[in-house]
Amino acid sequence: MGERVVAGRGGCWPPMDLMRSEAMQLVQLIIPIESAHLTVSYLGDLALLQFKDLNADKSPFQRTYASQLKKCGEMARKLRFFKEQMSKAGLTPSFKSVTAPDVNVDDLEVKLGDLEAELVEINANGEKLQRDYSELLEYKIVLRKVGEFFHLAQSRATQQQREIESEHYGGESIDTPLLRDQEMAADLSKQIKLGFLCGLVPRDKSVAFERILFRATRGNVFLKQAEVEQAVTDPTSGEQVEKNVFLVFFSGDRAKNKILKICEAFGATRYAFNEDLGKQAQMIDEVTVRLDELKTTIDVGLHHRRNLLRNIGDQFEQWSRLVRKEKAVYHTLNMLSLDVTKKCLVAEGWCPVFATKQIQDALQRAANDSNAQIGAILQALHTKELPPTYFRTNKVTSAFQEIVDAYGVARYQEANPAVFTIVTFPFLFAVMFGDWGHGICLLLATLVYIVREKKFSGQKLGDITEMTFGGRYVILLMSLFSIYTGLIYNEFFSVPFELFAPSAYACRDFSCSDATTAGLIKVGETYPFGLDPVWHGTRSELPFLNSLKMKMSILLGVAQMNLGIILSYFNAKFFRNIINIWFQFIPQMIFLNSLFGYLSLLILVKWCTGSQADLYHVMIYMFLSPTDDLGENQLFPGQKTVQLVLLFLALVAVPWMLLPKPFLLKKQHEERHRGHSYVQLETSEDTFQLETNDHGTHEHEEFEFSEVFVHQLIHTIEFVLGAVSNTASYLRLWALSLAHSELSSVFYDKVLRLAWGYNNVIILIVGIVIFVCATVGVLLVMETLSAFLHALRLHWVEFQNKFYEGDGYKFYPFSFALAGDEEE
Repeated sequence: MGERVVAGRGGCWPPMDLMRSEAMQLVQLIIPIESAHLTVSYLGDLALLQFKDLNADKSPFQRTYASQLKKCGEMARKLRFFKEQMSKAGLTPSFKSVTAPDVNVDDLEVKLGDLEAELVEINANGEKLQRDYSELLEYKIVLRKVGEFFHLAQSRATQQQREIESEHYGGESIDTPLLRDQEMAADLSKQIKLGFLCGLVPRDKSVAFERILFRATRGNVFLKQAEVEQAVTDPTSGEQVEKNVFLVFFSGDRAKNKILKICEAFGATRYAFNEDLGKQAQMIDEVTVRLDELKTTIDVGLHHRRNLLRNIGDQFEQWSRLVRKEKAVYHTLNMLSLDVTKKCLVAEGWCPVFATKQIQDALQRAANDSNAQIGAILQALHTKELPPTYFRTNKVTSAFQEIVDAYGVARYQEANPAVFTIVTFPFLFAVMFGDWGHGICLLLATLVYIVREKKFSGQKLGDITEMTFGGRYVILLMSLFSIYTGLIYNEFFSVPFELFAPSAYACRDFSCSDATTAGLIKVGETYPFGLDPVWHGTRSELPFLNSLKMKMSILLGVAQMNLGIILSYFNAKFFRNIINIWFQFIPQMIFLNSLFGYLSLLILVKWCTGSQADLYHVMIYMFLSPTDDLGENQLFPGQKTVQLVLLFLALVAVPWMLLPKPFLLKKQHEERHRGHSYVQLETSEDTFQLETNDHGTHEHEEFEFSEVFVHQLIHTIEFVLGAVSNTASYLRLWALSLAHSELSSVFYDKVLRLAWGYNNVIILIVGIVIFVCATVGVLLVMETLSAFLHALRLHWVEFQNKFYEGDGYKFYPFSFALAGDEEE
């Protein structure tokens, strides 16, 4: 039914894949529950059906398959956990699956749970062992450093004791303390017993640690610190920290409690220490043996963990793909509604008409593979709803379609600007970027992306690189057209060449070599292609190129705007909108060509005849004094009469656009709604098209004539003013082409040639480097971006506003490939 209707409305024109979007239909599927999962899975592989959400009024937790989605979400979480662990271990998932492709989801859920539990246990044991290892390593450092403290203190005490004894046996002198005998004879039980604590404190906190200890104990402690040469792994945080070994002596339990609290506050770790030298050596040996055992155990655990992660990585992509697929299937099943018997699921969605047979085959295959007693039923529905827009593109045309879609997605089956943008966009870019040397540079850069296309498409790229890679064929055409226009302008990095023939002009004598065309005589045939190289470097180069490029810009602009208006005719013809043909297309063509079409004709006549007429004067006085004699500005006989007729037609075209259409729309509305409120099903699609093309005025019972008239008034004023402003906007082609040429000339003359004139190798090398950097940075990057944006504006505003509605919405079929991209 859909194919017959579209063919009838399309007329005798042959179908084009890209000129108009694919014919779409709204279909209904009735799927038995037992084959629903497999059916949706096959439709996801087909990627030609866009499901509608029939449960929009329900929350995600109230839908039929909420528990299955939760299960898929949990499996996805476990896979993300595995990916994080592999990333920490320096492993990457393998893209080559080593297992069979048919993996059961239930078995996978159990397997992922077991692997997660095993990996969590391995991580916990590894962290505990690593913490114990770090503590023992710190303990060994403390034993050595504090042992050195005690050994040094004991050596000093022994030396002092020997000095005292030698003085005692050597006789008393006047310096001998009078009370020494009494001190030595004092009761040993009255001596003060000192306690001590030792450990490690972070080096950045050691100064504050010492100060707080002194203040808290009022100076009644003795603190000794020593730096650890290398950073140690902190047992608590697992990070590398520079620490100091400390040994603090104190007296009394009260001071000890204060010191313990201060150690806890500063994150200092304390370790036990025995004063006995023999036990110290024994403890160091025991700690060393224990460290070796822990090191061996940790290495074995890491090896086992790495093997486990490597096995997971071999199957990770397959598992991840399966989980994403299951999640997408159940998410789509949640968009389906249960029928009253709760034995079938009902789905609605959009699909291209050409895909009907493929969808039916997928439904039949799903019914056979799931051993269902009955198959799914597919039937088309009639609707007034606006269908989605779907264009079948390839890797070349997709980038141009994206350029158009960035402005607005085409309304269903209206003319697609991308067909013409494929040629006009790179050409208008090249008009502004015309230099075949720069074009070759762009071409070589683009060929890198095209030659290594498979490699780049299979890896993750940066934002800028990915955008450039996606538009590689756009840049390819831009570079080819730039070479073509560069050959026309005869510019190779601003240098002209006699590529196709010698110059048609030569100097009459030596006096004409002072950068002027005065004295040049034509000695040969006209230069066959492009600009004669003799123009470059002359005084009249700039005036000549300004005149040439300005007139060329007007010709290109008027041609493209006429193309846009002609496409509005084909839209009206396709949708059978006679009103738009007679009261939009025809007056717009008359108005535009009466003024700017006539200007284009004058430009061509002036070029062909070599006339010296002033076109500015002709166009200005065509409005100010249309009846005056043209005099020397007359280009052809009867020009005055032609101008009067064209001016009259332009004035008539304005009310022609403004007045009839609102009254005819009102009459059409009254005839449609006279005596009945319903329309036949067979005409529903035609009615939809009339409604959409009349800007929705027929959807309401009441016809708002004032709104329609104001809308038409705005549209008329916009077109009349736009005809002037849009034509002037195309002069950017001339301005940017001139700027590009002059910048290139400045870089060549003021950098490269200036450096060459010094006859110095170093200056020449520096000049070449500056020239290359300026050419790449300014001309090949900034100028490319500038010309690209201006070409984009000319297509979006000046071209597409003549016919393009751009108020449609894209066709997003259910596809596992798209679901994977969204998940990433």
